[in-house]
Amino acid sequence: MIRLALGTLRQHRGAYLGTFLAALLAIALLAGGGLLLFSVLTAKPPADRFAAVPLVVSGPREVSLETVSTKSKKEGKTKVKRKVKTERLGGAPPLPAGLADRIRSVPGVGAVIADYAFPTRVERLPGTPIGHGWSSAALTPYGLRSGQAPGAGQMVLDAELAGTGGVRLGDELRVTTRTGVRTFRVSGIAAPPARDALPAQGAIFLADTEVAAVSGLSGPTALGIRPAAGTDPATLQDRLVEMTRRGEATDRAGGADGVGAEQAAGVGGADRAGGADGVGAEQAAGVGGAGRAGGADGVGVREAAGADRAGGVGGIVVLSGDERVRGDLPGALPDYIGPISIFGFVIGITAFAAVFVLTGTVTLSVRQRLRELALLRTAGATPGQLRRLLGREAVVLAVLAGLPAAPLGVVFAHAVSARFQAIGAVPEQFVVRENVLILILAIVGGVLVTYVAARLAGRRAVRIAPTQALTETATAPTGGRVVRLVAALVSTAGAVGLLTFVPLDGPLGMGMSFISSALLLCAVAALGPMLVRPLTALVSRPFGLAGRIGRAEYRRVAAVAVPLVLMFALNATMLLNGKLLERLAAGQQQDRFAVADAQVTVPGGMPLAEAERIAGQAGVTGAAALLPTRVIVAQGGKPEDHPAQGLLTTGTDAAIDLGVVSGAAANGLSASAYLARQYHWRLGDHIELWLADGHRTTLPLTMIYSRNRGFGDLVLPAALVAAHDPKGLVSTVSLRGAGQLAAGAAQPVRAGDAANQQGAWELMVVISLGFTAIAVVNTFAIATAGRRREFADLRLAGATAGQLHRLAAAEALLTVLVGLLLGATVSGIVVGAFSLAQDGVPRLIVDGGTYAAMAGGVAALGLVAGVLPARLLLRRRALAV
Repeated sequence: MIRLALGTLRQHRGAYLGTFLAALLAIALLAGGGLLLFSVLTAKPPADRFAAVPLVVSGPREVSLETVSTKSKKEGKTKVKRKVKTERLGGAPPLPAGLADRIRSVPGVGAVIADYAFPTRVERLPGTPIGHGWSSAALTPYGLRSGQAPGAGQMVLDAELAGTGGVRLGDELRVTTRTGVRTFRVSGIAAPPARDALPAQGAIFLADTEVAAVSGLSGPTALGIRPAAGTDPATLQDRLVEMTRRGEATDRAGGADGVGAEQAAGVGGADRAGGADGVGAEQAAGVGGAGRAGGADGVGVREAAGADRAGGVGGIVVLSGDERVRGDLPGALPDYIGPISIFGFVIGITAFAAVFVLTGTVTLSVRQRLRELALLRTAGATPGQLRRLLGREAVVLAVLAGLPAAPLGVVFAHAVSARFQAIGAVPEQFVVRENVLILILAIVGGVLVTYVAARLAGRRAVRIAPTQALTETATAPTGGRVVRLVAALVSTAGAVGLLTFVPLDGPLGMGMSFISSALLLCAVAALGPMLVRPLTALVSRPFGLAGRIGRAEYRRVAAVAVPLVLMFALNATMLLNGKLLERLAAGQQQDRFAVADAQVTVPGGMPLAEAERIAGQAGVTGAAALLPTRVIVAQGGKPEDHPAQGLLTTGTDAAIDLGVVSGAAANGLSASAYLARQYHWRLGDHIELWLADGHRTTLPLTMIYSRNRGFGDLVLPAALVAAHDPKGLVSTVSLRGAGQLAAGAAQPVRAGDAANQQGAWELMVVISLGFTAIAVVNTFAIATAGRRREFADLRLAGATAGQLHRLAAAEALLTVLVGLLLGATVSGIVVGAFSLAQDGVPRLIVDGGTYAAMAGGVAALGLVAGVLPARLLLRRRALAV
């Protein structure tokens, strides 16, 4: 049978070229998407910052909550289930002030090196360089290439930053942190061994005597430990863990664990410790301590304690090996949470499109071999033998396609990764890891899909009557409608369920709209001939002969139109929904600041004290300063991260309008209507929060607002955010009655995260468009190649080449029209539901320009793909005979 399959492939090289191309592209996309997802799931940042020390002591870098549930059994036994969920913090809390001295007293400790790590903004330098004290340079180690160690009022830059900014020794640079703006003179250029800097970690070093005042930290964020000569690092690690455990009672009694304590005073007016000015009471335990366990219903939530070998008290951990990287400042490390969702979505799109297109292509290819299958039936072949033949042909073809597809997938993965890094959606440190197993799995997946598609397509085709080998046109046996209807009903029900019951106005909205589109497209594919037949009959009347052929060959029209439906519906839905969100966010941004006379911004942000100075200028009757941050809230035992804003308001006139739904702004917590609805919050509820550095506090809910798009779901007092966000800088100051200041005001720009998300979304649309466009061209080419005999008969009947060209163009136009109508129906359903969920207004088109461009592009591609293969086929002499 394999020999026969190979022989069949050799005899039908042209007919199988389209299937080969579809399999090649599908496997390449699966391989590329699989490599991207594998690489981001296994990505681990190197512990280069602490390469010179074997042990690192740090505070918590994540919030961990443990859900404990108990269930009584009949035998009187109790079953206890524990589930731990974590969420990464955006900052690092300072360690207890006396911890370094206690560690030095542990036997076997040779040296303790304190590291104060904090984000900065430095003029002339890109990004967010991380500041350190000069003594922590020994942790990597950084060595001076030129100049000298920093003294008072001086700084040292890494070589890469100096080169990028064109900085030389003796230059003076302004450094902005949450504590203020200071000018430092460059005294030296440093670099780690054999390179100019650590990957994506620009570093500046200040004098150890100045680092606390500049950073606002009350203690170091990490301690590097060097064992004494002859001391085993593993043994010393055990001693350090035991030391932290013995000190638990003392630390908790004195409140000195550093995790829940307020930071140093003088941070933009945020030195009011102890929950004064209504900010809220401090919690006794920090992140990692014991929390609220148990419950009357047998289910409880508590903070997970790190009680393993690397654990300690109050979240203090002792790290070694690759785990040392956890001691670095979270903002200095690559965050792969976003890329995981991005690449997961990429492989979702590519996998769906690949399976969808490959299945349709194989089905069309099998359908065009009906006469050959009928001839084999006359020779005595059984339907089972023909099904096996089709399956083995598909396997051979897919394996051959997989050989070049695997390296093509590697190229695709690198190209997509580079583009995502260019738009800032993926960290610079991300590296695509080539994995043979992933490539093999992609090939196996492609082979399996091709084989299953061939077997399914052959179920009806192999039952063809042998006598049809003698007819002009072979027709596949009818049947299978029940299966198609059931598949369509299930897919449609799934789409309706998602569009109805899943909150599309939340973070899952875009993903659910894609899944809904995919389910509706599956329903269209299942009902293809049944939908296309009446639709073709409706729109084909003006097309003359082409219309009559379309009505007679509605199955062929359906096979070619479905890729057009996929191309339009999938990509139009993603583009239009993205445009809708962008438009709504821009509208809410405008409404928020409509009451203001001016907005003042500084690239990278300004200290809270500077914002207060601007708000206090003469003539200013109202001001609102915004300080972007991230806040973690627990829901059902799971910590969840949310964008938030610190807000400072002054004056008698409101300078910002958040669209208050209920309550009033006060020195507490404000939440968006969406978040309050999701968490079932009410005014007056006391909400427990974890701030960027892990500081846990409880605030009363005083206001619910509606204008949260492009802004954040939570609003906190700016002083509290400035004290507990490592960056702690104000992004915008909105002013009323600003007088002369209004003339030079700058408008606030879209948040970087939102810009990155939109750029990533548009890139995913480009990937989908590219593949579906190739699929459309490929499908038209296969369909046209299968009509060679038909065109030859028409030429023999007296039709000219020009008439056949016009006939092919008319049929292509009819097919495009049918595909666009079905695609517009799918996209209209999903976009309308998505729009209704956003603001209660159903929209089918959203953006006329985008919609017209998408429809025009699909139509143009379909016409070219339908006409060009026919012209090439009609140029052959064999058709003129």
